[in-house]
Amino acid sequence: MTTQRTSGRRKQAMAAAAVVAALLTTAACGGGNGDGDGGSKDGAAGFDAANNKVAQADLAKKGGTLKFAGAQDADSWDTTRGYYGFMWNFSRYYARQLVTNKAEPGKAGAELAPDLATGLAEVSDDGKTYKYTLRDDVTWEDGKPITSKDVKYGIERVWAQDVLAGGPVYLKDVLDPKGEYQGPYKDKSKDKLGLKAIETPDDKTIIFKLPKANSDFEEMLALVSASPVRQDKDTKSKYGLHPFSSGPYKFESYEPGKSLKLVRNENWKQSSDPLRKAYPDAITVNFFSNANDMDQRLINGDYHLDINQTGMSPQGRTTALKEHKANLDNPVSGYIRYAVFPQSVKPFDNEHCRKAVIYGADHVSLQTARGGPIAGGDIGTNMLPPSVPGSEGQKYDPFELATANKSGNVAKAKEELKACGQPNGFKTTIAVRNNKPVEVATAESLQASLKKVGIQAEIEQYDGSQTSGIIGSPSNVEKKKFGIIIMGWGPDFPTVQGFGLPLWDSSYILESGNNNYALIKDKTIDGLFDDYVNELDDAEKAKIATEINHKVMEGGYYLPFVFEKFINWRSSDLANVYTSDGYSGMYDFVNLGLKSSK
Repeated sequence: MTTQRTSGRRKQAMAAAAVVAALLTTAACGGGNGDGDGGSKDGAAGFDAANNKVAQADLAKKGGTLKFAGAQDADSWDTTRGYYGFMWNFSRYYARQLVTNKAEPGKAGAELAPDLATGLAEVSDDGKTYKYTLRDDVTWEDGKPITSKDVKYGIERVWAQDVLAGGPVYLKDVLDPKGEYQGPYKDKSKDKLGLKAIETPDDKTIIFKLPKANSDFEEMLALVSASPVRQDKDTKSKYGLHPFSSGPYKFESYEPGKSLKLVRNENWKQSSDPLRKAYPDAITVNFFSNANDMDQRLINGDYHLDINQTGMSPQGRTTALKEHKANLDNPVSGYIRYAVFPQSVKPFDNEHCRKAVIYGADHVSLQTARGGPIAGGDIGTNMLPPSVPGSEGQKYDPFELATANKSGNVAKAKEELKACGQPNGFKTTIAVRNNKPVEVATAESLQASLKKVGIQAEIEQYDGSQTSGIIGSPSNVEKKKFGIIIMGWGPDFPTVQGFGLPLWDSSYILESGNNNYALIKDKTIDGLFDDYVNELDDAEKAKIATEINHKVMEGGYYLPFVFEKFINWRSSDLANVYTSDGYSGMYDFVNLGLKSSK
């Protein structure tokens, strides 16, 4: 719980953000070391040179060691269990799927391309049957062929949630909505391939039979959880320590929380894989306990890029902007940062009390607390990320958060308070993770602006590693009276289902690990999601996505802060580097190369 002394920290955070904003303005206009937007003396491509476009594409050489640094290890390198965005990105070095994201910059990177399969799916007219044929010469790291049964077994592992929990479960929900299959470890069939929804008539053919159509099913097959796993190499809960490779690189060594090294898989064939170029000879990752130390090592040239891809620390980015701006990119991350109002906590069961907070907030102050318009992002005006079809970006601004009310509207907030029967305001608690300084600064900004309209908000910081049991438990939220929760969310895949289903559909309200923090139970929204999964036309899907977003915003369940942006470091030695919407604005790791093979 905070005290009045927190206002000093908020001012410091905002002052730092103002410095960054000024430096970024200089970067955008030239100045500093005289390099402007162009390349630098040491060969950096220029500020934003790899943002949605390819920088130094023709300079990639075969060979060398690509060196990643990171402040956090993956949740798991197991293809079934990994859920961190950077893990999905990095896993393409050692794991293939039937289909995957295109290795192209910007929006094209969110489109699908065949990977192990010879083409995209042959889909039946009713949208329930998907058929694929595997390519020739696709092999495991020991040279044995990858078969349709290996793909099926890898997918079946998603059902083993008692052993392999943590990863996405879309495939399980869509292929077995009644939960009838028990997973391969409890499978009583001799070959452990008893899931009836997947057929493997021969080693090259795999057929998926959905009980109910879902128009995003192929997007789900592009997730890392659909990677093949060979039964004789499945070490169950230990698989993440040494996954068996189907890609161009294989694990040589791994010390959790310390280091990881991949080397070439000599049995991978370029002819079987038109997507991956496999430039480096080796790929290393070293993990740091201090983000400032890591950023300095990046700036010193000891490492090529940050594996976590969540932006440089304030200290690191300030130094980089002053001295090395040609090494920086400023992508939109695909995440929305927001406050959400659980309806179980009074008075937020009343939409007018929710809207009083929305109008009472100072949106410029919130944006500044998060790093300003460039390091933090554009003011968020709605809840559908710009990378998702159906998004209208800042054009859809029902509360005029980026225009007339950007600094808050006290009069409108007080009108809403009167409408909800709280004309003199009320008391509430803001819940925020203690390991996210920028979120704490955001909470303090919100606290200060709400005080002006009569809403007294205390801030309670909680252990960020325990999120699922603290704010993910609706009973705990109600008990603690967390009226405002600060959080962020990005798409699992770039559709309204891949982003919003866990947040807004009533069937996703869970006793633990809940993400529908607002406890939205709206038959119209649920019905629109049902319409969406049955719709096969892309234009109609986008229209439904737009409508879902409008219904969510009309209910006043969320106060969006920003459409998030990052400042990410790009080594002068990197070639063929670009950001991708397929990986939420991260650099696409799979075809990074070095300008020298040394």
